[in-house]
Amino acid sequence: MKKGLQTIAVAGSGFSGAIVARELAEKAGLKIKVFESRDHIAGNCHSERDPETGVMVHKYGAHVFHTSNEKVWEYVNRFAKFRRFHVRIFSRTHKGVFSLPINLLTLNQFFYKTMSPEEAQAFVENLCDLSIAEPQSFEEQALRFVGKDIYEAFFKGYTRKQWGVAPSRLPASILKRLPVRFNYNNDYFNDRYQGIPEEGYTELIGNILDHPNIEVLLNTPFDPGQSADYDHVFFTGPLDAFFDYRLGRLGYRTLRFDRFTHQGDFQGNSVVTYCEESVPFTRIIEHKHLTPWESHEKSSCHREFSESAKPGDTPFYPLRLVDDKALLKSYCALANETRGVTFLGRLGTYRYLDMHLVIGEALDLAERFLEYNPDEGRFDTFSVAPL
Repeated sequence: MKKGLQTIAVAGSGFSGAIVARELAEKAGLKIKVFESRDHIAGNCHSERDPETGVMVHKYGAHVFHTSNEKVWEYVNRFAKFRRFHVRIFSRTHKGVFSLPINLLTLNQFFYKTMSPEEAQAFVENLCDLSIAEPQSFEEQALRFVGKDIYEAFFKGYTRKQWGVAPSRLPASILKRLPVRFNYNNDYFNDRYQGIPEEGYTELIGNILDHPNIEVLLNTPFDPGQSADYDHVFFTGPLDAFFDYRLGRLGYRTLRFDRFTHQGDFQGNSVVTYCEESVPFTRIIEHKHLTPWESHEKSSCHREFSESAKPGDTPFYPLRLVDDKALLKSYCALANETRGVTFLGRLGTYRYLDMHLVIGEALDLAERFLEYNPDEGRFDTFSVAPL
């Protein structure tokens, strides 16, 4: 990096902010000030010991690390010891409990069959609504590729609860995250590397931030008006918040957690989803099953409720409906006019991103910034195109 940059502000101490801060501090000797509005680091990946049960709790929902990117895997293992963990999810429906993603066991149990892979594939094809040539919505995608029975049992009610709108209003691309498998593999992810940090994500991110050139300020929101005080700003908060919502608010879903304890084992698995719309919560997380290398007599659990994000709520999932995308284009135009600020991460680019994608993008962004010559012009505002 050419001389000319000395002080950097990073808004947010989740993976995006922490990694950019570490890379620039370590490889360029830059002084980094990390602003964190909460009383803890690690953003929504924050984990902590429950004082009553001793269980390591994922405070903002279950996080299982998975990636096939060797560079990303090697990076996180620099800062924490990972334990191998493959998440398996079960769903409660009106017909019983079944494994997800939908696989050969799910199909045989749900339809009271003993089908082979080839038989199951032909069976599902017969259920599909082939009149839908090009699905335009989540609902059409489901009806086209899994049929009415599977859609109504596993997806319709859960999707309404998770996103707060009818499945007919959601993009078809959402369903592509849950493929149907015609074998007995009920591993939720197919990535080569899967695991959970032995002592939680907060320790992992704390180790990333542990550098003499990095100062972390907790309970200190970043004020966009401070941007001129720094040579460059990396902003990982909500894109619309940076501009004080002057064009309106982008749509987000937030989560509310109802904590309860249980003596013994409550549900026998880390994640059980509740597909029926009559059940108000979307899933129950039993946290001790996320650390099977530990032993706990009591269990700490969370019922998870999905709600529309209101002012003051923690945003989790970008809604990205038609109106949101139109508003996003306007905010992107503002961002591209803003000098000395780079927007990154799930909130900064208004995209749903898994942890490994966030980490990969942050590493790539830091690498490009390290090669940046301030004398040659401005650094691009977005790590990737948000649309």
